[in-house]
Amino acid sequence: MKSHQTAQTMKPATAAKKLGVYLEATPAEFQEGVVSRTELNALQSDPPEWLVELRRNGPHPRPVVAAKLGVSIAGLARGGITEALTTEQIDALKKDLPEWLQKERATQAEVRKEAARIKEKNAERGEGSGAPRS
Repeated sequence: MKSHQTAQTMKPATAAKKLGVYLEATPAEFQEGVVSRTELNALQSDPPEWLVELRRNGPHPRPVVAAKLGVSIAGLARGGITEALTTEQIDALKKDLPEWLQKERATQAEVRKEAARIKEKNAERGEGSGAPRS
């Protein structure tokens, strides 16, 4: 008997997320079909022009927008950004540097600083934990 292995597929939304693009901006055939793992790998290794263009100019999904602005997704929401933005819109925000963006960047910097402090503290604990304490 031969065992038939079915190709692993994913919904377009999942594939778009893995590719870092905004689903609604992808071509209709991408949105309406399913994407196999092989197709996803091909898109990642040799992206078609539409994917290159989307990654370059957007619109970008919120996680990408947040990363490009140096804030959290929640920080975007607090700043009133709930939709996808183009690279041009992101660049304009960086240039204008509204008060909410300055505040969210400062908050994000504090979060990173605290995370680094905790990681360092945990590493120090881990180094001396070889022998039981009495």
